[in-house]
Amino acid sequence: MDNISSTFRQAISTNLLTLTRFRDLLKKIKQNRPSEDLELLRRAYQFSARTHKRQVRLSGEPFLSHPLEVAHILADLRLDVPTIATALLHDVVEDTTVTLDEIRSQFGDEVAHLVEGVTKISKLEFASREERQAENMRKMLLAMVDDLRVIFVKLADRLHNMRTLRYLPSEKQQRVAQETLEIYAPLAHRMGMGKIRGELEDMAFAYIDPHAYQEIREEIEEKRRYSEDLLKEMASAIEQKLQENGLQARVEWRIKRLYSTYKKMKRQKEDLSQIYDLLAVRIITQSVNDCYAAMGVVHSVWSPVPGRIKDFIAMPRPNLYQSLHTTVIGKSGQPVEVQIRTEEMHRTAEEGIAAHWKYKEGGMYSAADEQSMAWLRQLVEWQQEMSDPTEFLSTLKIDLYPEEVYTFTPKGKVVVLPRDATPVDFAYAIHTEVGNTCTGAKVNGKLVPLRYRLRNGDIAEIATQKGGHPSRDWLTFVKSSRARNKIKHWINVTERASSIDLGRKLLEKESRRYNVSWGKVSAEELTKASQGMGYPHSDDLLSAVGFGKAPPRQVLAKLFPESVLEEKAGKKTLTQTVQKALGMTPGAALQVKGFHDLLVYRAKCCEPIRGEEVVGYITRGKGVAVHAKSCSNVQNLLYEPERRIEVEWVASPDDSYPVQLVLRSSDRPGLLKELTAAITERTNIRNIETRFAENGEATIDLTLDITDKKHLEKLVTAMRKIHGVRDVERIHKV
Repeated sequence: MDNISSTFRQAISTNLLTLTRFRDLLKKIKQNRPSEDLELLRRAYQFSARTHKRQVRLSGEPFLSHPLEVAHILADLRLDVPTIATALLHDVVEDTTVTLDEIRSQFGDEVAHLVEGVTKISKLEFASREERQAENMRKMLLAMVDDLRVIFVKLADRLHNMRTLRYLPSEKQQRVAQETLEIYAPLAHRMGMGKIRGELEDMAFAYIDPHAYQEIREEIEEKRRYSEDLLKEMASAIEQKLQENGLQARVEWRIKRLYSTYKKMKRQKEDLSQIYDLLAVRIITQSVNDCYAAMGVVHSVWSPVPGRIKDFIAMPRPNLYQSLHTTVIGKSGQPVEVQIRTEEMHRTAEEGIAAHWKYKEGGMYSAADEQSMAWLRQLVEWQQEMSDPTEFLSTLKIDLYPEEVYTFTPKGKVVVLPRDATPVDFAYAIHTEVGNTCTGAKVNGKLVPLRYRLRNGDIAEIATQKGGHPSRDWLTFVKSSRARNKIKHWINVTERASSIDLGRKLLEKESRRYNVSWGKVSAEELTKASQGMGYPHSDDLLSAVGFGKAPPRQVLAKLFPESVLEEKAGKKTLTQTVQKALGMTPGAALQVKGFHDLLVYRAKCCEPIRGEEVVGYITRGKGVAVHAKSCSNVQNLLYEPERRIEVEWVASPDDSYPVQLVLRSSDRPGLLKELTAAITERTNIRNIETRFAENGEATIDLTLDITDKKHLEKLVTAMRKIHGVRDVERIHKV
């Protein structure tokens, strides 16, 4: 009886908590949007409470708490009632037996349409987790083009899931955090939603690299008190000076976010003291004219740092961000960034397109909305033809990369490109044919190589030649998805014909070796064999043979099932011959799925170890090279999806691999002793070299025998715990 009473009391308490949270939500919406009818929300809450009634989150909270918190995030953005109702209902189709037709009948077409847009594809079977992820992302992008509110709900959903990520198993934490950092945070950035992006990045960073996160956090916290005092003093002085000059403005300050700081330190290879925008004061004025006047006031008191003045008001970023930036030297020589913007610009910087988004009757966007989302329509257009999930996700991550380089044509047209873009990217941004026939470039009137990295303000001029064509090498340095996709398309079209011809010749040669008649194979028989091997057309099969993905012997076995396709006894296999000729050791730990006699070897650039996710790439004449999926060369190599092949680890886990590491630490007595003790407990040291700098820094290069990924992770964790060690990094060959 007591147990029943306790359970009943707990249920009542839970219901009261969620009901109270819903009432808070209603108050918030009334305050932000007083004219909205809230009856739709009440019905959505009751429906969600009823359908999720017996469901509990891993945290132990009722499932209803999640849609409620997602709704609160959207209410803070002052979004409309149908969007917030969608937040309350966004999991019912995916996680309960409720159908979209039921949602439509109870809440109308608009809400049903939004719920469908945010619901993951869960009813279909996919070959891999990656394929499922790719299709869900594709569905989300298409839904975004149709109605931007879909992405507002998805980002709010991901934000609350990240806030409660600690309750998930470690492996899933890593996967969700990685996806957040690679896709959702950049997506928030492209939408201009800086506040949500910053929180997503910091939370994901804490799970992906907890050691670096803690190190940066401690370093910033150590300086926080001094930094806060400096910023408060400077903000007060700015307010006073602005008042003296008759300018009305409010002044805020902030310390740069952890992940943003970490990223800049890694990119610029600098320590915290050299990050100019670590500390920032923000001046929020009444008008654009006041912004420029305020900058003049700031420069009259503090010395600006040359080259650090940026005008994002005259030339807004693609995500609508507008502000004036200048870096000045504050007290004790500390650089401080000053950002100056209007109230409207400030809200847009925090909330992005959600700050001014308006959904008009009939589903029409304003001209400003259409212009601001042109990048999304272009992105979807480029992605739609990609059937390969790995290629789709890889290029999506590139497309979401912040666009920061503003370049010009000789006639003054602005061309916005990703950071580190090249003249080839510029050429393809102008026109496909300009890119395809590009032979050279001038930047600011001077000849530059095609690998040249464009900078803000560069004026680029492209030289073309009739009959010119793209080079495969361009894929190693272009940065934009448009350029990459156009180059891949040209290569695929031109090389397919030669691969078909080569495939036919290889089959003819193989048939002579096995004494079967290739000439008697009809087109119908070849098509049937092709389809039996998973290729829709005979040309697809011949192309696969030409590229080395489909072994000729396997094709002949399909065409001549009753023949005995055996080589003469004592003859070496082709694989063994190639291995000997190229001086390669067989990749015993790896094999192509379904085949045991194909030449497989670990790529020298990344040398993957057991436990890492790997991908096979069919090379020309050297067999299958296996790369770690994280290898920087993989994106450049996989421009032809048909040359990728599934590989797997097969040998004994006792195998070990030489792995190179570099350790950075402050120099102190006993460092090497502690380091070698930590390592030799777990593994063999092949080589160790130490370099000392005059500033007391020590760099230690290590080559260790590692059995698998977990072994490496444990070893790195042990080394990072040694006093004075700041970083341990795995080194890959270039």
